[in-house]
Amino acid sequence: MAAPVPAAAEPALRRVIGVRGLAAAIFNITVGAAIFVLPAHMAAGLGAAAPLAYLVCAVATALVALCIAEAGSRVPQSGGPYAYVGTALGPYAGYLCGVLLWLGITLAMGAVSTVFADAVGGLLPGLGGPLPRAILLVAVIAGLAVVNIRGAALGSHVSSIATVAKVVPLIAFVALGLPHVRADNLALGSFPSLSRLGESGLLLMFAFFGMESALQVSGEVRDAARAVPRAIALAVTGVGVLYISVQLVAQGILGSALAAPETAKAPLAAAAVQIAGPTGSTLILIAMIVSTFGFMTATMLSTPRTLFALAVDRYLPRPLAAVHPEHHTPYVAIAIQGVIVCAIAITGTYVKLAIMANVAILLVYLACCLGVWRLRRLDAGAADKPFVMPAGQVVPWVAAGLIVALLARATAQAWLLTGGVMAAASVAFLVRRGSLQPSGRASHPTS
Repeated sequence: MAAPVPAAAEPALRRVIGVRGLAAAIFNITVGAAIFVLPAHMAAGLGAAAPLAYLVCAVATALVALCIAEAGSRVPQSGGPYAYVGTALGPYAGYLCGVLLWLGITLAMGAVSTVFADAVGGLLPGLGGPLPRAILLVAVIAGLAVVNIRGAALGSHVSSIATVAKVVPLIAFVALGLPHVRADNLALGSFPSLSRLGESGLLLMFAFFGMESALQVSGEVRDAARAVPRAIALAVTGVGVLYISVQLVAQGILGSALAAPETAKAPLAAAAVQIAGPTGSTLILIAMIVSTFGFMTATMLSTPRTLFALAVDRYLPRPLAAVHPEHHTPYVAIAIQGVIVCAIAITGTYVKLAIMANVAILLVYLACCLGVWRLRRLDAGAADKPFVMPAGQVVPWVAAGLIVALLARATAQAWLLTGGVMAAASVAFLVRRGSLQPSGRASHPTS
């Protein structure tokens, strides 16, 4: 990956995005497949106290979003978190951020693929068995890889459809489900322990990821100092209200049945049966399929480019940098990404994959919180009048504390995987750094 372009060399960005536009972008990127599945897992872990986990995650997300918004405005370079983390904490930290982002998104692709397969299996029971499910995953992921190798721009078209397909059914589910809610199903019993709340919160954070992508356009927001915090407040509040509403309606309809194992794969579909019969369940399953397929399409388009860029910079084997002679796409990287995602989706379960993805992304968030504190001390980007978050001396440390508390609940398997990838990436970094020293080239933050 090439070094970020110095800010002075980049063309001036036009500030054309307003509060509503930025808030909509954050909302659309954040709301994904997880909310179709997680209500059952939250009910199993916390019962009627599940909304508390949503509040914890919403607060943590808002604080991290403020840190990312300020860091991005202080380092207006291409490359996202690894660009400004690299500027704040050095090239090695920036490089690891890039690797962890790839790992987190790849694991998320596997997790979302399992939801896609479960939804298809619910709609077409003949595809619910282990072998038909595996064949379905191989066929769909291989098909997406082939489409992207051929250079088709399917991702952007499906993404816009998926945004509507995932939001409208959720709003309809809440509106139509309210009359069917039973108050006794929402009665709060004993208050959950902090340990149980932390475990559930770690899993639930998977549903709140994505806002960092939308906030990378901070340099194109009108009156960013005021618009960014307002957009964050609107989007995070909107996401939190939607998620809590879905949880309350699903739990209010199904009660303890929401936590039953047979409900875990499609809890909203099970609740929709009580609202509109089999038709309601079918509509929710279709929405799940479209939403998850849209996510898979978009990530299969973008994520292999990270492998390609790492190979171009000689962090990975050179064959991954190959470009198709006819279609001009990184076909080897796309194929390898498809194989990795397929293997993960077939062998993993949603909860395990989500938690492992969370560890990688939360480490990136932690680096962002520490990075913005360092950027403030360096007074980076002061001449450009960057967005300055309120209570900026405190927010990064509170956000970092919440992230550490969530990470403390991660499984040993998640830490082993993440640690192994970081160790391998560190070796690659040192090898490349050593190979560049004789020629006098310096290492830069990757982008």
